[in-house]
Amino acid sequence: MRPTVKDVAALAEVSPKTVSNVMNGVIPVAPATRERVERAIERLGYVPNLSARGLRSGRTGIVALVVPELRTPFAAELTHEFVELAHARGLAVQIEQSWGDPDRTSELVSAARRQLVDGVVINPITQEESALLLPAQPLDVPLVAIGEVAQQDVDRVCVDSVDAARRMTALLLELGHRRIALVGAPGGGSDTDTGRLRRDGYRRALADAGLPVDTALERPCASWTPRGGAEAVRRLLDEGVAVDAVFCCTDSLAIGALSALWAAGVRVPQDVGVAGFDDIADSEFASPPLTTVHFDRRAYAEAALDRLLVRIAGGDEPPQRIVIPSRIVQRSSVLDRR
Repeated sequence: MRPTVKDVAALAEVSPKTVSNVMNGVIPVAPATRERVERAIERLGYVPNLSARGLRSGRTGIVALVVPELRTPFAAELTHEFVELAHARGLAVQIEQSWGDPDRTSELVSAARRQLVDGVVINPITQEESALLLPAQPLDVPLVAIGEVAQQDVDRVCVDSVDAARRMTALLLELGHRRIALVGAPGGGSDTDTGRLRRDGYRRALADAGLPVDTALERPCASWTPRGGAEAVRRLLDEGVAVDAVFCCTDSLAIGALSALWAAGVRVPQDVGVAGFDDIADSEFASPPLTTVHFDRRAYAEAALDRLLVRIAGGDEPPQRIVIPSRIVQRSSVLDRR
């Protein structure tokens, strides 16, 4: 027989109302209580009756997650966390990818209501995409943006890319590096908001150290993938640009940089240090293990989902910008050169 909310409540030793609060994510629940409820849901295999819920509330129990590209490790890890958190709240997730294309993003946002989706969490990567988020409001589609977006009039969950990139660059400078290349900088048709902000942090650290900006060290990438990172570093080496460190705007780019340097006979970290951003699962097992910027992926996904559920429930407070803390994880891909 199919388990019910009452079954979950009995196993977790809470009220059915508390189970509903955990699943809806609108009313705060103590972490220990939430954990007991989520464990009970998982143990019983409880799945809410979305059809009945929709008839009662006018909602479907389905939310959409739109990421630029599902093939990247970062997107895969974020999607995993989001789906698991949504499942614990009794929600189903529709997953889409935008490829950073404003036209596709516009289509996805406009189609959200027609497809009976209660709300959308979206990761725009360019200013053109960000500008498309406002039309969602007249369509009555609750929407939360994740990542660095130019649009100020929507709820946003992000990492402070400027500060994190500044701290990473400052660490490389502190360790004695002076010719630091930035891979993933704006330009070459890849003008992402994230790249622009991380370049701003990189430049700020150089300025703080009294060093000039050398645009020959700022390298755009055709794609933010290992292939894109490898191609950017190969061009850097082919042009004979002197570098003693490479700071990549994502770990995927950094893994490509490691490959290109190895193929060219450049030793990491003895000859050139390499650092990334995101601390994806593969970074710890790169060769050598990658120095990177870490932030809690689960907290990131949970903040976005919680804000979306507040909007779905009718919350009308001003848009919030929620910044997830970050820290630098120093591993063997950088060396103290002082």
